[in-house]
Amino acid sequence: MLPVVALVGRPNVGKSTLFNALTRTRDAIVADVPGVTRDRQYGYGKVGPAPYVVIDTGGIVEQPAGIEAPMRTQTDRAVAEADHLVFIVDARAGVTPQDEFIARQLRRSGKRVVLAANKAEGLDADIATADFHALGFGEPVPVSAAHGQGARELMEAVLGAEGAADETRDPAHTAVDDAARGAIRIAVIGRPNVGKSTLVNRLLGEERVIASDMPGTTRDSIFVPFRRDERDFLLIDTAGVRRRSKIDDTIERASVAKTLQAIAEAHVVVVVLDAHDTVGEQDASVLGLALEEGRALLIAVNKWDHIPMEQREEIRGRIALKLDFAPFVPVHYISARHGTGVGELVQAAIRAYGGAMREMRTPELTKTLERAMTQHQPPLVRGRRIKLRYAHQGGRNPPRIVIHGNQTKSVPEAYRRYLANVYRETFDLYASPVAIEFRTDANPYDRSARGRGHGRSGRQKQRRID
Repeated sequence: MLPVVALVGRPNVGKSTLFNALTRTRDAIVADVPGVTRDRQYGYGKVGPAPYVVIDTGGIVEQPAGIEAPMRTQTDRAVAEADHLVFIVDARAGVTPQDEFIARQLRRSGKRVVLAANKAEGLDADIATADFHALGFGEPVPVSAAHGQGARELMEAVLGAEGAADETRDPAHTAVDDAARGAIRIAVIGRPNVGKSTLVNRLLGEERVIASDMPGTTRDSIFVPFRRDERDFLLIDTAGVRRRSKIDDTIERASVAKTLQAIAEAHVVVVVLDAHDTVGEQDASVLGLALEEGRALLIAVNKWDHIPMEQREEIRGRIALKLDFAPFVPVHYISARHGTGVGELVQAAIRAYGGAMREMRTPELTKTLERAMTQHQPPLVRGRRIKLRYAHQGGRNPPRIVIHGNQTKSVPEAYRRYLANVYRETFDLYASPVAIEFRTDANPYDRSARGRGHGRSGRQKQRRID
């Protein structure tokens, strides 16, 4: 098991900046205002003598109010999970009453604590750390998270002999990394306050992320591994996506960027809708973002348990009408709070992952193409029929099928969609958009084409996701 290191401290001392420095990522949102980090954020430590798991936490305040209360609960859980604690203070501000309060709390945990004096760039090390000896955690380590200075020395102090013993291990090839790499990555997206975090907590069986009736509670993308039905998953709870015209806050803009990254990294995207709200442009826009990335898609209509029976058929009709541009996307009606339909959603995600990652052999793809053309021939172009000769797989997630023939630039969009549907049904590409790419083979009798070479052996290429 990798050691777990939790970063704790008062708001705005640089915990998220240090998290990014240690993981060599930009996974945690960083801003010059307190309270940006609200949930626990996990990452794999890449700086230091040995691999470890690092947890970024929200700032600890002495008298939490409002959203600060569940933030404090999340931090307490991180402290309980951790093998080591890094207490981050501001070297330029000196010891504050909040620091003294946190020090008392951490001593009660019984865990070993290493003090990191952040923002120490340009300061004499002895002067930067002098005041903090009074907190009683030994020699503070001066660091500059923003500049990456002192990060390795800090982790050497944290891991100590444990790190020295494991120094030969490669962080890029740990068992935890391998497990995460082999997991089905599911991104949960949707407008603010539709129940995304409640759904994540229901899947995990614990209050892992903060769920609140206040829109915008989740600001970062939270990555949570779990195991269910003998399968490994990595859930990604994301910030709510609004229309760009509604986003006037710097932190919320960063949250949306993280959501887009989560979509790009996922195998399966679950778009959560609120059954009580009208399906609007925002919902279609969110679904479109996932379609652009070519991800397998599932729609979860949440809060269905509170919809009267006589209204359900009408709501189903409205959803089908508004989202008719993606008719292949399955719709599940669930209650995240009570668990209704959630098990079926997980099974659908497993099936969708299988379709998105399916390997398809060239002979089978070509036979399917021939059968499709027998049932419905391509149209005539200037009196000549479009000829499609063979097909092979060009990629996965999304499934990409490359079809070779002549006059392929003239294939109508309707016929492209027809072929995409045939392949989806034949190979059970459940819930996945299918990318159909046409390539026109060079005419051996066309001297001009041979002379130009076209840079692709005389082939022209086009593709589209349907």
